[in-house]
Amino acid sequence: MKRTLLSALLIALAAAGTAGAATTTDSTKADKAVARHLEKLGYTYEVDEDGDYQMVFDVEGDRTQIVYVRSSVEDFGTHNIREIWSPGYTSQTKQFPVAVANRLLEDSQDAKMGGWVKQESTAMFVVKIDADATSDQLSDAIDAAIRTADAMELELTKKDDL
Repeated sequence: MKRTLLSALLIALAAAGTAGAATTTDSTKADKAVARHLEKLGYTYEVDEDGDYQMVFDVEGDRTQIVYVRSSVEDFGTHNIREIWSPGYTSQTKQFPVAVANRLLEDSQDAKMGGWVKQESTAMFVVKIDADATSDQLSDAIDAAIRTADAMELELTKKDDL
């Protein structure tokens, strides 16, 4: 089950990399600055076909959570933004149930960093940070993403598929 969901998530991330705002890096290559930060932090990672950094962390209660640090950097005015994504819910249909969609909106309001987005049939918690963030700031963003996404997955599904 985890392999099927992981494949679907990788496809969703690939689609996300080609849509929306212009990127300042080639989305097919890994940003070596991210690798330097992750290595400094001692994190084990894999680079996917889009050049994004994929990691799996152990979280409370013998659970695991997947997280992606995107290599592409988005520009908005003078801001250069890197995204950290972690899935928290996958719907059986293209539309989320109303109660789930409302719960995700409520959680976005309460989140200190980041918010929920819909990517195909998956709810992703996305933290946006300065592309030149320090290793510690990146670590905090990763931590916020995995904790928030895993808590939501547990609340909504009582499973550990993501």
